[in-house]
Amino acid sequence: MLPKAFKKHMKSKIMYIELKTGYSDNGPAWIGTVEFSKSGKTVYFDNKAVKKMGIPSGGGNHYDIETGDAYWVSGIKKNGADRHWAGGGKIMIERKSIQEYLTLVDFNFIEEKYYKTIDLEPTEKNRFKEIENSEL
Repeated sequence: MLPKAFKKHMKSKIMYIELKTGYSDNGPAWIGTVEFSKSGKTVYFDNKAVKKMGIPSGGGNHYDIETGDAYWVSGIKKNGADRHWAGGGKIMIERKSIQEYLTLVDFNFIEEKYYKTIDLEPTEKNRFKEIENSEL
């Protein structure tokens, strides 16, 4: 069990993330537990760090601090319609988030024709802190 002080600083939530760079509304998409930086501007998931953009660009509202790729990051929609209406493709859903996801949406189970169950990589946050704090 994590100490209370640590839990207080570690904010996490189930979110929808979609890669926009190189795609329209049908890029690879994930549903899973993300963690936030203390400021809430950086989202960590699957060993990636995506930072909130000042002005949304390239269809995204966050950018990968390593690659510059644009991502759309949003909360889970209660009706399960997380993909853009014009988009398509299976959404990868983190295995350990499925039960919590099902309580957030009006589903009883995950339909395999819409979702692919995966395990996300842990995120090495210190690596990203070094990137963000390194001199240009």
